[in-house]
Amino acid sequence: MAQVLEFKLPDLGEGLTEAEIVRWLVGVGDVVAIDQPVVEVETAKAMVEVPCPYGGVVTARYGEEGTELPVGAPLLTVAVGGTGAPEELAEAAPGAAPTVGETAAGSAVSSEHSGNVLVGYGTAEPAARRRRVRHESHAVAKAPAPAPAAAPAAVAAPAPATAAVSGHEGPVPVISPLVRKLARDRGIDLREVRGSGPEGLILRADVELAIAVLERPVAAPAPAPAAAPAAVLSPSAASAGERVPLRGVRGAVADKLSRSRTEIPDATCWVDADATELMAARAAMNAAGGPKISLLALLARICVHALARFPELNSTVDMAAREIVRLPAVHLGFAAQTPRGLVVPVVKDAGTRTAESLTAEFARLTEAARESALTPADLTGGTFTLNNYGVFGVDGSTPIINHPEAAMLGVGRIIPKPWVHQGELAVRQVVQLSLTFDHRVCDGGTAGGFLRYVADCVEQPAVLLRTL
Repeated sequence: MAQVLEFKLPDLGEGLTEAEIVRWLVGVGDVVAIDQPVVEVETAKAMVEVPCPYGGVVTARYGEEGTELPVGAPLLTVAVGGTGAPEELAEAAPGAAPTVGETAAGSAVSSEHSGNVLVGYGTAEPAARRRRVRHESHAVAKAPAPAPAAAPAAVAAPAPATAAVSGHEGPVPVISPLVRKLARDRGIDLREVRGSGPEGLILRADVELAIAVLERPVAAPAPAPAAAPAAVLSPSAASAGERVPLRGVRGAVADKLSRSRTEIPDATCWVDADATELMAARAAMNAAGGPKISLLALLARICVHALARFPELNSTVDMAAREIVRLPAVHLGFAAQTPRGLVVPVVKDAGTRTAESLTAEFARLTEAARESALTPADLTGGTFTLNNYGVFGVDGSTPIINHPEAAMLGVGRIIPKPWVHQGELAVRQVVQLSLTFDHRVCDGGTAGGFLRYVADCVEQPAVLLRTL
């Protein structure tokens, strides 16, 4: 006998509380396997595919593409443990669906689900805890009317024929007690409703469409505020401009930068440096054979050694305890522009990596960022950020610190400029370096010392030999 289980948006980790539906990978009526990805969502950290822990027939989807759902909200329902035939589905228990824990304890559907919740992230919780995914039909049934957010999208209906149709005899193909209650409360005869689910299964969306058809003459004024805002706007309001929701990556960036500027008393210092010798050293390394070394990797090596000399800048501030926490390892973030916006992947343990290892890791993370394949682990845990904004063709900037870090080094473009070299005017490869730092962790002397050491290593890479 088929039983319907509800799959809710799982906890994606890293403190994330919501996700936006980007693309549904299955439709109502599709047969899904255990741990098959069913929806692609965008969080404030990354784009991820969410697998369903149940195997069976999808009976409902909750939310259209572009909808933002909180963690714990229903994603879809799956009929498991049967063939999906209408007579079998109709025999499903009329009460609330069993919890996953109950089915695991001995039900026939215990083999129809798994504990996995997210591809690539493993299982977020112990087995006993993560299987407590309850069907909330009993709680919703007590409400006077169904909540709009809980309504599944009518995505599988081939035509808008879900309204009243000629009656039919035999068992009414309805599984959900919520659908039955909704129809009963609104005076809808389920025998007059054509189902859009598998084998004519009547879904909640079908009943809601039938209600909309019957109540359209009297309910027309109700949706007016949301349905036609442009028609009632005054000329001055209409010219106010387009409103773009701050959500996903853009929303996360807005929150973090606002918090940084609100909490961190930042200051910036900068210096021009002659990068001719650094460019020559890189060319010599690459000419010697082996994997090519990137300029970003060399700058990262310089940052790591500078942080070893000035550890105040590899720290964070705990204002609740009124303490500066100096961090033992350097996890180096770097700014990367992607189609989804600015992200900051993190190279873990950058202080222990060689120039070749750094080059490979920068390349891997950059490619993953472009493909929207970064995981939350790739985007968190940074202790210091390197921002190469020279790729945009600009010389300088005053970067905003990546909260809760204490500093960020900005690197402008490297271009030929007039420069006094060995007492004579020459054309040299010049770069502007800027350091934005948290004035709570150090004073200008420390920040200036760090930036001057970085500039010295850029101008004379041999300086690094003293600390290798």
